[in-house]
Amino acid sequence: MALREIITPDNPVLRKKAHKVTSFADPKLQKLIDDMIETLGKAEGVGLAAPQVAAPLRLIVVRLPDDDASREEYGDQAGVLYVVINPEIIRASDELVEGLEACLSIPGYYGNVERHVGVTVRGYDRKGKQIRIKAQDWLARVFQHEIDHLDGVLFIDKAKEIYKVSRREEDDDQPVQAAEVKVELNPNE
Repeated sequence: MALREIITPDNPVLRKKAHKVTSFADPKLQKLIDDMIETLGKAEGVGLAAPQVAAPLRLIVVRLPDDDASREEYGDQAGVLYVVINPEIIRASDELVEGLEACLSIPGYYGNVERHVGVTVRGYDRKGKQIRIKAQDWLARVFQHEIDHLDGVLFIDKAKEIYKVSRREEDDDQPVQAAEVKVELNPNE
């Protein structure tokens, strides 16, 4: 396993639609999965899509934290590793909720994004076996965020408000316009 660099919006791979995986037995795919798991753990994130490590494939890894507070809040979903190849949302709740999101590819920013409260995701595990995952609340938000990456969509594209993380205590996090973030993060657009 190896750590992979997490790219930012200045890399065009992040904004392109990812390709469907057709061969599950490919050793390169299996290495990519292992590398993504290691990279996600090192970055202390909860989800990572292959395009975020410059691999234009429809592959995501998701893992909620596995600490006492997370086990209390998320039960048996805390700490579970989900590797989903060619994921698609096949069912989504009518109920939407706004919540805070951040992204490993857009460090220093977070925003309010409206998402479905629950989703059912269909895809394949790393061995090519079809799987279905019913996700609620934060786990559902993470799946929606990561699947968006596979279509070149970033949370800043959907955020109602975006905030720049402040490092000084006397500064409150101040909202910024999404267009400002896009220009600031990707001067080529």
